[in-house]
Amino acid sequence: MKEINDIIKAYRKAQAEGKKTALATVVKVEGSSYRQPGARMLVTEDGELTGAISGGCLEGDALKKALLAIHQQQNKLITYDTSNDEDSDFGVQLGCNGIVHILFEFIDAEKSNVIDLLTTTAAEWRDSVLTCLFSLERGQKQVGTVLFYSQNKAWPENNHFEALSEDMAKVLEKQTSVVKTITYKNVSYEALIEYIPPAVSLVIAGAGNDVKPLVEIASVMGWEITVAEGRVSHATEKRFPLANNIMVVGADDFVNNIIVDEYTFVVLMTHNYRYDLTVLKNLLNCRNRYIGVLGPKSKLNRMISDLAEEDVVVSQEQMERIYGPVGLDIGAETSEEIALSVTAEIKAVLEGKKGNSLRYKKEKIHHAISGDAQ
Repeated sequence: MKEINDIIKAYRKAQAEGKKTALATVVKVEGSSYRQPGARMLVTEDGELTGAISGGCLEGDALKKALLAIHQQQNKLITYDTSNDEDSDFGVQLGCNGIVHILFEFIDAEKSNVIDLLTTTAAEWRDSVLTCLFSLERGQKQVGTVLFYSQNKAWPENNHFEALSEDMAKVLEKQTSVVKTITYKNVSYEALIEYIPPAVSLVIAGAGNDVKPLVEIASVMGWEITVAEGRVSHATEKRFPLANNIMVVGADDFVNNIIVDEYTFVVLMTHNYRYDLTVLKNLLNCRNRYIGVLGPKSKLNRMISDLAEEDVVVSQEQMERIYGPVGLDIGAETSEEIALSVTAEIKAVLEGKKGNSLRYKKEKIHHAISGDAQ
């Protein structure tokens, strides 16, 4: 979602400056690639890039192709074979060993366009699906990004893609993107039906100095950040300029002042035991999948014991949502290192990973996007 928001912001800036733009999207990958389908990059007519479609190896040539799409005012599909040893630019020097198909969409500001769909996606605040139609056949028309879907609703409403609704609903349910072949206007196309999760909501109970680096790293990740605690002197915009929301709130009212869902990650780090204990108790029956507790294991054990004395029994299912001590074991000591550790653990939980070193991973780093929406 961060990349999408950055692209929307860059597009609006380009519009204000009267610059024409094109959007490059990775629509299909065969083999290995640095970025996966759904990766995007906005290109302005004067060569400004926002986002990324590779680790930097394809951007130079992609800039030329995007400028051509802008000049000709039409969509183009370009295929890069990074497994080709004969290609000095994209071959053996990269070591990617994959074929990457990239769609370049000219953005016509006078018509409904892909940025409108991205804007709708960003404003949804829940998981959604985007569909992009393309063809690998030379000379075939490249349709581009055509449809947004969420909560049983498609936009634009008066579209000609009713046949895609069922596939989009399945992608939303399974939370997994697919690339599949469809027929549109009696022509065979491939469709990237892309699952897009909402932005992570990081809620931090605490506004001490050790919260500052956590807010900074989370901001780089593009997360929605809320800083809240009871001290008026600490929970201020001046101390946390990168936070999206700052609240002075008592422990009893903490949960009532935030939206809690499966994409809400809460970290308790007020250094006020009773405050953290109250917030933890009130979070137990919420839907979020992560509650991080700063401090030693003995602190968490004491919290569980004190809750039991209040006749609040923490179930095994609830315990699985509590991460204490918070963070991955990377030997963190300073507040900056702890912030890195916490951010990495949240990302791991978000993706259903254990946070191990990739050197021990035997399969591919990224799951291949299949062509089956069943």
